[in-house]
Amino acid sequence: MKNKEPIILAVVVFFTLVTYYLVEPYAHHVMHKHVESESFAYADLPAITKTGDAARGQDLVMGAGACVGCHAIEAAGMPAAMEPQMAAASYGVNPPDLSNAGVIYDARFLTDLIKNPAHALKVEHKFDADKGQMHPMVGFYGAGGDIDQEVADMVAYLQSIAVKPEAVTPALAYENACGRCHAMSYENWTQIGTKPKFKHEKDSLAFDIKVLEYQDSIKTYMGKLPPDLSMYIRSRNEQFISTLVENPQNHLAGTAMPRTGVTADTMDKVIEHMKDAGDTKRHKREEVGKTVMIFIVIFALFALLWKKQVWRDLH
Repeated sequence: MKNKEPIILAVVVFFTLVTYYLVEPYAHHVMHKHVESESFAYADLPAITKTGDAARGQDLVMGAGACVGCHAIEAAGMPAAMEPQMAAASYGVNPPDLSNAGVIYDARFLTDLIKNPAHALKVEHKFDADKGQMHPMVGFYGAGGDIDQEVADMVAYLQSIAVKPEAVTPALAYENACGRCHAMSYENWTQIGTKPKFKHEKDSLAFDIKVLEYQDSIKTYMGKLPPDLSMYIRSRNEQFISTLVENPQNHLAGTAMPRTGVTADTMDKVIEHMKDAGDTKRHKREEVGKTVMIFIVIFALFALLWKKQVWRDLH
């Protein structure tokens, strides 16, 4: 009697794989166009030709560059001039703390951002200077010397005060790259920071009001409220999210979402944070999964031996 079990198993496996492909990878392929990564090289931006001096850069950032007029630099003892909701009412979004800008963002991007924000962020379609549509961030026009050298000095200073790349946590990467526009309720993160645990409800409500005020400004600035990203990693794949952050215009031409200019390493950590938020038990589940697979293999071997023992006289 011919043993047909391997054939039956092969048929089941084949149709299972075909069904999975049609439901998951193929569906994503049809519903979302594939966009190749640009490797976070920002090749469309001018190359860096100068070597910066951090000491001179500090003088520019604190002085002629006027960066601290809008930005906090907590690492240098410079707090924000306004609360986030007040800053958003003035600029559309809260300007980021520059303490770790030198490690979170690509140097080529930072260089162009300082001189021409709308161009670096790829939102010139929204902020056209020729039509009087000025970007909230004022470009740096120089302090009387070689502007390229001055900008290189400013970038060098921002890099010098930033933490080392290995010290950038997934949460820190997310907060800097995405957190001023996108909430992440699963992590208790709002656009103005992590919501504390308040003793009195009135204090909690007061915080919520500040968040709502901030969100109103974001809606006006962006056209709509950017989505909460708690589960975004599970509704979109990593490649989609990575290439969207790298260059939003490649996915959504004309979108108000700016290019953030993060490094490839920062993007990896943003993805890691999104995974942790979207599946809080994923590390534990992966460990349990390995144990279950080992059990299944051992169980299958014993089942096969038992089956041969029971049917040995019939085969």
